[in-house]
Amino acid sequence: MESGAGDAQFVANIVDFGMNVQAAMEAARFTKATFEGCDVQMESRIPASVRDELARRGHVISVLEPFSFTVGQGEAVMRDPKRSVNFAGADPRSDGEAIPQNPPVPF
Repeated sequence: MESGAGDAQFVANIVDFGMNVQAAMEAARFTKATFEGCDVQMESRIPASVRDELARRGHVISVLEPFSFTVGQGEAVMRDPKRSVNFAGADPRSDGEAIPQNPPVPF
């Protein structure tokens, strides 16, 4: 993923909200281009009620397209060692893909 905020949001979606890798990759995101000020860029899929409440609290919200390249993009693989399974997700914001891996063939 190319956005530091996007990385943190992706991990939080898995660890804190119990999403699978693909759902976490597809979830709506926000970003902040600078350290100064209260300006925030958010994908339009973040509910208007959330954006309105943040604006009421002093944030300056810029609404981005539903799946914006601005908030970062990436692909991820997560291993479940108990089941010996890899789970993967591909971000719809870019042209990457999660390609299944064939199981090992015993000799």
